[in-house]
Amino acid sequence: MLRVFGVAVFFFLSFSGFSQNPIHGWVIDSLTHMPIEGVTMRDDKSKKLFVTDNRGHFIFYALPNDTIVLTASTLGYRNKITFFVSRMSDTLSGIRITLVPFSSPLDEVTVQTTRTGSRLRESTTRIEAIAPDELDEKSTMKPGDIRMLLNESTGITTQTTSAVSGLASLRIQGLDGRYTQILKDGMPLYTGFSGSLGILQIAPLDLKQVEYIKGSASTLYGGGAIAGLVNLITKTPSEKPELSFLLNGNSGKGFDANGFYSEKWKTTGATVFASYNYNGAFDPAGIGLTAIPKTTRFTINPKIFWWLNPKTTVWFGMNSTFENRLGGDISVINGNTDNIHQYFERNKTNRLSTQLSITHSIDADSKFIFKNSIGFLNRQLIFQAISFNGNQWSSFSEASYVYHRNNIDWVAGLNEWTEKFNPTDTTRLTYQQATAGAFIQNTYKINNWFSVESGLRLDRSTPATKDHTDKLYLLPRINVLFKISPNITSRIGGGFGYKMPTPFIDEAEKIAFKNITAIDYRVLNTEKSYGANADINYSNRVDEFTINFNQLFFYSRLDNPILLQGNAYVNASGCLDSKGAETNLKLAFDELTVYLGYSYTDVVRHYNGTQTIQPLTAKHRLNADLTYEIENSFRFGLEAFYTGEQVLTDGTIGKSYTTFGVLVQKMWKNVSVFINAENITGQRQTKWGSIYSGSITNPLFKDIYAPLDGAIFNAGIKFKIKK
Repeated sequence: MLRVFGVAVFFFLSFSGFSQNPIHGWVIDSLTHMPIEGVTMRDDKSKKLFVTDNRGHFIFYALPNDTIVLTASTLGYRNKITFFVSRMSDTLSGIRITLVPFSSPLDEVTVQTTRTGSRLRESTTRIEAIAPDELDEKSTMKPGDIRMLLNESTGITTQTTSAVSGLASLRIQGLDGRYTQILKDGMPLYTGFSGSLGILQIAPLDLKQVEYIKGSASTLYGGGAIAGLVNLITKTPSEKPELSFLLNGNSGKGFDANGFYSEKWKTTGATVFASYNYNGAFDPAGIGLTAIPKTTRFTINPKIFWWLNPKTTVWFGMNSTFENRLGGDISVINGNTDNIHQYFERNKTNRLSTQLSITHSIDADSKFIFKNSIGFLNRQLIFQAISFNGNQWSSFSEASYVYHRNNIDWVAGLNEWTEKFNPTDTTRLTYQQATAGAFIQNTYKINNWFSVESGLRLDRSTPATKDHTDKLYLLPRINVLFKISPNITSRIGGGFGYKMPTPFIDEAEKIAFKNITAIDYRVLNTEKSYGANADINYSNRVDEFTINFNQLFFYSRLDNPILLQGNAYVNASGCLDSKGAETNLKLAFDELTVYLGYSYTDVVRHYNGTQTIQPLTAKHRLNADLTYEIENSFRFGLEAFYTGEQVLTDGTIGKSYTTFGVLVQKMWKNVSVFINAENITGQRQTKWGSIYSGSITNPLFKDIYAPLDGAIFNAGIKFKIKK
């Protein structure tokens, strides 16, 4: 942990007379050399306070023949810098004060999702970010995928959709997974038929940062981001080559081997991520069914970077994943079948995708960006007596223009999404969709305490649904940022969204799309949403103590939600309301950090004139995390998660439960070892009753609302070499 230090600067200048003379200068960041706004400057003698403006500029007046003692401080930078100024001349101008930021303060994270390159605390849109240090910690807990990483974020849950195969979807603020977009470097690679597998097939080792927006993010990313979006930002080559390996084993019969390499040469660079993940069939309850399926997965993601000239950067990447996931009856998985032991679920996936990004700086204020991704997915979903196989092609192309000058940012562009699914078995569940969109977004910093971000998007979707034969969707959005004081900020925002009908919903996945008819756009309406949120944030640092507090309130309304009725897709008659609040508190003192998060989520269905609670949505969730860390030497973490009661689809109530975890990690220069335990008290839904009805030959599974794998212990070693 870096310590507080003072920097003494002596200026010896002389002046005469009794009038006050000005002293002015600028405060800049030592790393970025950018001006720092809102730095509080205090004259220790007169106790007068003044604050730097949006150019980092300050000015004050002093009497002649006086020695002034100034203290400069602001959040995110080393606590207190003291300057001594001796007055010996008529004027003193052009003082350049450099403040040193903390090593990895979350408030100083630069976010990419809004395209403007703003710092997290300066962003008008409410964005949450998982910074590199936290990613490093989470990658030791579950190196094979990002499910735990996201599930431990306030307001986000991963909902298990298969009791024996572990498939899961991502929910934000209680809304189903199909309303959340998962992006990789700003490009959609995990859509449609691959949605329930996406978060299970992404390992965190090559991630540099994770950013997510809760609520509508329609302007830049399309109408499908009704609940929000998650943007996974991968590492890029740095001046120092990096080589990392992670080996991990766990008590649930799992093993992970991940590797990452990056290097930058004069005008080129490269990164390569590769992983092998294996898990044996695991049945901690002894009921003869897998809580963790037998899984084998290979992943390799290479990228090449070109710096063609000082203004133009190009990178091209490929992503490939090959997985065989088999769950169900343990006897069947072990190769022993008879008249009783027959049930299994197999998911075989081959995923290939490309990514291309071109960035050209037109001048100091503007740049042009082109992005493209093409994805192919072959997935075989095979149950005991059911199979559903198909190929999915998807593409995304976008050209955008970004402009920044003084207090104004503009982002404008065009993009197109396409998705096509063709079954390779006897079913007729074909699906095809194309959306072309134009968008524009403006961020205007009116003054030091008030900023407005407004956006508008126009989409044309094909084919058209019943309610929009003209195929056009207009999506406005607005956010405002209030800087109430240097330590208190508030954001208020809202926007519209929509979701074109898709056959890939959780209810259909659970039955392997058996006998389901294709979507009929002539009888279905588009799902539409309206949402708003407001928050207030307090941040402060006093000596070695830092406090960050955030309170969020949110509301979303979803009209015409798509449901599965029998074997057909229909619009529900009514709407769905999601409202609630999130509270986050982070306290840090020296090497100790405490984090508390609470979410209240109330999701109600208003269907056919009646009100019912949305199943599988806990109203109350609480998470607590305590971390003690000596930088680059030792880390200890203790965490607890409480999940309240949930209404299930059969009308019964799923009980509340609490899980605990602990992590110990020892780091040296190039090596670290870790031991981690999750759910150490062994909470399992199978302890509280059967998870299926009927026989094991043809089980009918109940809702899965709690862990099935019980206590899991893992240990591993990481190698990281930087030349």
